[in-house]
Amino acid sequence: MEKYNELEKILDINRIRYNEPMKKHTTVKVGGPCDCLVMPESIEEIKNIVNFAKENDIKYYVIGSGSNLLVTDEKIHALIIKIGNKFGKVIVNGNIITAYSGASMPYVSMCAKKNNLTGFEFACGIPGTIGGGIRMNAGAYGSEMSNIVYNVTYLDEDGNICTINNKELNFSYRNSFFTDKPNLVILSAVFKLEEGNAEDIAKLMEENSKARKEKQPLDMPNFGSVFRRPEGYFVGKLVSDCGLKGYTIGGAQVSTKHTGFIVNTGNATCEDIVNLIHYIQKEVKEKFDVDLKSEVVFIGGEI
Repeated sequence: MEKYNELEKILDINRIRYNEPMKKHTTVKVGGPCDCLVMPESIEEIKNIVNFAKENDIKYYVIGSGSNLLVTDEKIHALIIKIGNKFGKVIVNGNIITAYSGASMPYVSMCAKKNNLTGFEFACGIPGTIGGGIRMNAGAYGSEMSNIVYNVTYLDEDGNICTINNKELNFSYRNSFFTDKPNLVILSAVFKLEEGNAEDIAKLMEENSKARKEKQPLDMPNFGSVFRRPEGYFVGKLVSDCGLKGYTIGGAQVSTKHTGFIVNTGNATCEDIVNLIHYIQKEVKEKFDVDLKSEVVFIGGEI
């Protein structure tokens, strides 16, 4: 672990964690220990951390709230850069919102509501950060990030700060310019919204939140929807029609509330979840000839 000692010249020791269990940083509460996890609070700190990793030939991963993240049970020999709520500044100027990548999507949604801006209501219950939401073009209730993002600022692999616009982001269903570029660090995003009616905005957010609470297993650790929606089908129905509601492998279970979700019943391992994902894929393929593709980000292997 000596190679990480120089980090203490970059960050306060209280924001450096050695042998940190990653299950503490994923919403599904699964994941083995990493060599080191750091929590930067400024763009300059992120630049210094990335430079440190490159100079010392250390593999690094960037995470947010861990809401769409599965981490191996094994030791992760890497540096984890966690962009958290300390990197969550939000600025509202007219109908423009600038949000740092660590801001939670529900929080930015509330900021929009307070300023009578419409367009962000869909994200009021999505438990991810702005950075994660842009990376996977998060969406719900008929809208998605691509509809409101104006531009995104990020740190490239050479330490340059770059800004790209909506068109250059190449948004598609649960994909963006950043999806397959894990070493690019999203720093902030600018959203262009519309002025709206305060009561209408509040009502829509309330409806979205109510629907999420009624239909999703929010009382159990999970990472949201496991699979991408195949064209012409609904994942939950496919899984239900295979008789898999409540199907369990180890501590991983197909949710009895929403069969598009896998929940941790208390002692799930990464292996349990991966095995359950594969079993669901096999059953759906055999019964309906539909290939389910996972939308979960996996650190430490492949699904």
